[in-house]
Amino acid sequence: MSYPKIFLKKNEDRRIRSGHLWIFSNEIEKTDGNPESGDIVSVYDHRDEIVAQGFYNKNSLISVRILSRNIIDDLQKLFADRLANAYKLRKSFYPSRDSFRLVFSESDYLPGLIIDKYNKTFVLQVYSAGMEKNIQLIIRILKDEYSAENIFAMNEEHFRVMEGLSTDNTIYYGKIDNEIIEDGSIKYKVDFASGHKTGFYFDQSDNRFFIEKICKEKSVLDAFCNSGGFGLHSLKSGADRVTFVDSSAAAIELVKVNLELNMFTDKYDLVTSDVFDYLSDCINGNKNFDVVMIDPPAFAKNKKNINQAKKGYEKLNRLALTLINNYGFLVTSSCSYHLPESEFISIINSAAVKTGREIQLIHFNRASFDHPALPAMHETSYLKFAIFMVR
Repeated sequence: MSYPKIFLKKNEDRRIRSGHLWIFSNEIEKTDGNPESGDIVSVYDHRDEIVAQGFYNKNSLISVRILSRNIIDDLQKLFADRLANAYKLRKSFYPSRDSFRLVFSESDYLPGLIIDKYNKTFVLQVYSAGMEKNIQLIIRILKDEYSAENIFAMNEEHFRVMEGLSTDNTIYYGKIDNEIIEDGSIKYKVDFASGHKTGFYFDQSDNRFFIEKICKEKSVLDAFCNSGGFGLHSLKSGADRVTFVDSSAAAIELVKVNLELNMFTDKYDLVTSDVFDYLSDCINGNKNFDVVMIDPPAFAKNKKNINQAKKGYEKLNRLALTLINNYGFLVTSSCSYHLPESEFISIINSAAVKTGREIQLIHFNRASFDHPALPAMHETSYLKFAIFMVR
């Protein structure tokens, strides 16, 4: 099949040949064939040698998202094969689970597409014009091969706008309803109408299991608790008491439901409060914890506010460290892609110095197994998760 052509400037093919999957608009020398946004194009280097094929978008800084380094003869088969590989990978790690991130965009070689699987409900985020144009192929595969009963989109407006796409969400098949899922141990109600992102944060799933190692017979604070995953796993491991804190009353109500689902009837407190205010109140009231877990939303949405975000992370971790009993633990996360791992650790160290606490890094991790990353694309790795012993 013949596709429109994109010709790169000299040497701009190096990054693509090394495994990166984005071509930016300033890397293109010329186009041939007048491609429209969403079309598949063939990418050539300055020597007129084909490099790859991918989705074109004339409205985005990311002009081409690479689909394949081979000639694409059958797009539906390519999609079906990529989905099958993604599903097989998840089931190898989570054989007993029916809910996980099935597709993580470029990391699963399906650029601009995220699919979270909640039993037989599939929630999509579509962030490329090419994927949007061909989304019915994905819908057909999910229905035919994965017995989908509900398929709908819950997109983030920011990324759709960047791609020049409509910000409307779509019900592709079935309906939007609540789901009860399990992460392999804990049950959760997923309320798609009021939840963040696609309804649940799968990226911390493996890390929630790890904190069970440090919470037995401990007093635990789960701050920015959202659906309560960290605190619920703390209770499962035998924590003495867990305090759940979130600024969202809806989140706290959801935690209450999840506590009931898992038959936790006591040993917890539910607090609706701004986390910074709550931590400050605890300091003023001399209230301490053995384990403080903070999992805030991204403070750095873009490079422009990274310095302000760093100040926010330092203040947050400084407050948290002040509350921790001797030989207790700080469990801290950042989902800000623009904050490198080394700077994240440095911020926590700075917070420890300012509070007069000594810290030991016990464990460091990234996102769960259903969020693979490409070594050639640092854009595919964003979550940072660390546990420190504090004295």
